[in-house]
Amino acid sequence: MNPLIKVDRVYKSFPLPDGKGEFNVLRDINLEVRSGEVLALLGRSGSGKSTLLRIMAGLIPPSQGQVWNNDRPLRGANQNVAMVFQSFALLPWLTVQENVELGLDARGVNLAERRRKALSAIDLVGLDGFESAYPKELSGGMKQRVGFARAFVLQPQVLFMDEPFSALDVLTSENLRGEIDDLWNAGTFPSKSILIVTHNIEEAVFLADRVIILGSNPGRIRGEVQIQLPRPHDRNSPQFKSLVDYIYTVMTNPEAQVMSPQVAAPKEVKSPFAQPIPHARVGGISGLLELIVDLPEGTDDIPRLAERIQLAVDDLLPILDAAVMLGFAEVSQGDVKLTAIGQDFATTTILRSKDLFRQQVLDRVPLINSIVSTLKEKRNRSMRSDFFKDLLDEHFPDAESDRQFATAIDWGRYAELFEYDASEERLYLTETEATEEKQSSLTS
Repeated sequence: MNPLIKVDRVYKSFPLPDGKGEFNVLRDINLEVRSGEVLALLGRSGSGKSTLLRIMAGLIPPSQGQVWNNDRPLRGANQNVAMVFQSFALLPWLTVQENVELGLDARGVNLAERRRKALSAIDLVGLDGFESAYPKELSGGMKQRVGFARAFVLQPQVLFMDEPFSALDVLTSENLRGEIDDLWNAGTFPSKSILIVTHNIEEAVFLADRVIILGSNPGRIRGEVQIQLPRPHDRNSPQFKSLVDYIYTVMTNPEAQVMSPQVAAPKEVKSPFAQPIPHARVGGISGLLELIVDLPEGTDDIPRLAERIQLAVDDLLPILDAAVMLGFAEVSQGDVKLTAIGQDFATTTILRSKDLFRQQVLDRVPLINSIVSTLKEKRNRSMRSDFFKDLLDEHFPDAESDRQFATAIDWGRYAELFEYDASEERLYLTETEATEEKQSSLTS
């Protein structure tokens, strides 16, 4: 059976400000959306998930490549899809029924048919009796039900869902997620396929038949995981937990190979300023290690750890990435385990922890190592921050470039490698680092 939607070698880039080049969001994306399946696009923030969804919906064009809809090249908006957004996107001056009828009205459906279909969709999502209510009278969960009804009423071939539960509280999102799954499993879902964008690993495994895992910088397909479980997917089954652990493992290790027939491309030699630092403060890294070090063998299950400290995946993963980058922790099979040096860092004195941090930063973080080396080359051991920011701007958009610089400053200051004068926008080599450099040159 031919796919409903096919993405063929799609690339997407956006121009950087002031004509500095392009920011690559997506690279060489190939995937299919098939009839009778729930497909999940799983990736961290910044992996281009929502951009890819909008390209497939025909809302923005690809820079290269082609999207096929029912074996025809997609030109303009895809009339065979409907979308449920993260934000409720309701018009506050319209009633529930009028909001649900919007798409039908745009398609020129007559009033009587619009009313019949809208009331049926409203009933399907459990909002019967609220047809004349306005959005301000509804809870967040009810507003999102209106969003689903507005999509259902169009009876699309494929329903696109862009993190549809992330704006809701835990109990409401769990309830609504379960109801959507029940509709799909009962065969009463008003579309042939579902494509959901999410960064929630358990949500992807619970809802999907296939999970496409995206990498970042730029967004690319690392591979896919088949969810070969009987429906409904039982969260308490060992197979479900094993799949969640496996995906946590590959998500926390960007270099890990996802099960895929594709052969990984050889690594490119990158500039130190093209290799991003995870956005985690030293205090967060230290606190996480201290929580783990007291556990047996300094090991914890990542999903349990996230639940224990009540951190969302997008907040926990950068801290884990930072700990792994610095050599303080290792991630395997969904578990995080402190290395010997990580245990030392988590239990030693403040002074020694600074020494350990300095050592690991210089050994394992090319960006900071390059900053220190540049400062050593200067006679006055000083450099304007613009120099480093311009190098970062070549590889990241402005906002991300600023975040990379801020994280590098935080790590470098803690390690006492350099100081930063914000008023002068200037970096200085610390006296400690300058003294060690001088002693090194005398003994060599």
